[in-house]
Formats: sequence, structure tokens, C-alpha cells
Amino acid sequence: MTALKILRAGPACTLQDGGRKGWLRYGVTPAGPMDWVAHASANLLAGNLAGAVAIEIGPGGIEVAAEGGPLRLGIAAPGYTVRRGVNQLPTRMALTLQIGQTLSILPGHEGSWAYLTLAGGMDLDPVMGSYAQHLRSGIGPLGGKALSSGQVIGALTSADPQADDIALIDPAPTPDDQIRFVPGPQDDYFLPPGFAAFCAATYRLSPQSDRMGYRLSGPIIAHARGHDIVSDGIAFGAIQVPGDGQPIVLMADRQPTGGYPKIGTVIRADLPRLAQMRPGQALRFHPVSIDEAVAALRAVTPSAKAIRPRLRRIKSPSL
Repeated sequence: MTALKILRAGPACTLQDGGRKGWLRYGVTPAGPMDWVAHASANLLAGNLAGAVAIEIGPGGIEVAAEGGPLRLGIAAPGYTVRRGVNQLPTRMALTLQIGQTLSILPGHEGSWAYLTLAGGMDLDPVMGSYAQHLRSGIGPLGGKALSSGQVIGALTSADPQADDIALIDPAPTPDDQIRFVPGPQDDYFLPPGFAAFCAATYRLSPQSDRMGYRLSGPIIAHARGHDIVSDGIAFGAIQVPGDGQPIVLMADRQPTGGYPKIGTVIRADLPRLAQMRPGQALRFHPVSIDEAVAALRAVTPSAKAIRPRLRRIKSPSL
């Protein structure tokens, strides 16, 4: 059997597809990728559908090897260091990993999440219609537990050992600490000066952040009429403000419902940039309309058609 063997995995390495759809009403968190653009890019580079299952790699990194035959892999690892053997590679590419070769994706100068996927898919059983792992509830393949050393994931297809390595070429992104959000649904729970202060302030990502939520530290946002509401649904990117006045942005492993007022929701187009921030990084919030949010989403959504012209064959060094 052709398979990917996990030689070493940091504690935050999980399997994630596009998310567990249709179960939120029953209290089941969708999970899914933290950086949906990088996740989709890794899959498209491997020739998969954008929402197919991939390994999400956290700050501890991962090292893998091919067993039983060569593997075709897609990688999107912004800010990470990618090596096949001892040779460093581009951070967004498709490559063939031969038997006996190792691939490492390790933390670099920036970024928090990277993605690795197998062309043709992984030989796994879905749970409730999805391959996404939610560690807090133990839902997902492999018992809902994080990946660990020694595990083997079968490949559904074999790879052409002569296939070219190809890299996705893009200009370096312009650093931007501005995170756009759509106000509401409970922005009326905050006094106008408090809302204005929220939009003008600089916040920093707290070390007490994870896949469930990104806690922020900065100016306190005062509530107009208490900090409790009747619990309602939580969207990816919802910005809750609990009693201490410090915002929390709910992320991929968010709870299904919550009872703190939400001053706004981070737009989907900016969630990847927020997700890739590291503790201590600064950010600012900027309100936009729903129409602006939709336009921004259309501009960043990856597709095979959009990626194809930006692919370049690369000459890989001998190993």
C-alpha cells in the first residue's frame, strides 16, 4: 500500500477538510481549516477539490516519508521552512516524494498554520460526513485525536514518479495589520464611543489563543447594557466581547453558541491573515459593508483556473 508515514508531528497537527457541514444545529462544531485559502491552495496544487482533506500543521511542524511507492503532495506553508531531505523548497508547491525520502515542514519566520495533502485523497473513513478532526470533542478520523509519530495514512492513488515539481509563484504579500469586519449582530450593546474606540485601537494577539478562539489584549470596550445575551449561533470570525471588555475572535473550533455580545464578524477574506498571526502581533479592526465583504471574498477565493497561469516548473536539486 502506498502511504504517508508520520515520522514526527507537533501537538497541533490534525486532519481538516472544508468542515463538518449541517451539524451545527445539533451542537456539533464544524472544525475545518484555520487558513481556508492555504488549505484550498494545497489541495488545488495536488489536483484535488479545494475542500478535500489535508493535514493542518501547527507551530510544532511535521516530518513525513513515503511508504510503498512515490506520493504526489500539495503544500501550502506560508512562512514555514519546507525541505525534502536537506534541500529547501518553495513553500507553495506540488512535488513527488519518492520511497526513502523525507519531507519536513517546520516553523519559519512567520505564520502559524501550514497544509499538506495527498493527490487523489487519503484512505480514511469520514465521521458524520467529514474528515475534519475536532480535538476537544474527539470527533473525526483516527479517533478524533491529533496526528502522532508512527501513524500511517494510506493514499487512494499512486503517483507518477517522473512528475515535475511545480511551484506557485506570487509576489510577496504586502504586510497589513488591518482586519476588516462587518458590524453586528449585537453592536448596539456597545456605546458609540466604545465602538469608535474599538475601530481606532491597536490590539495584540494573546498567547492564550488556539483553534477555538484568538484572545486579544488592548483597550477595554465598555458595554452599554451588560455583557450577557440570550445565547445564539457563533460564526467563524465572530468577535465576542465578554465582561472584561477584551475581544475574542472565534475561530475554526468555536463553540456552536455563545452568550456574549458580538460587536462584529471578521470577513471571510481576512480570516486567513488573522489565523496566520502569532502571539504578540498587532492588529487593527476596520468596519466594512456586506457588499465590500463579498467583493473581497471573490478576490481571494482560490481556483484551479486562477492558479494554473502562476505555476512554474522548478529544477529540484539531487538528493
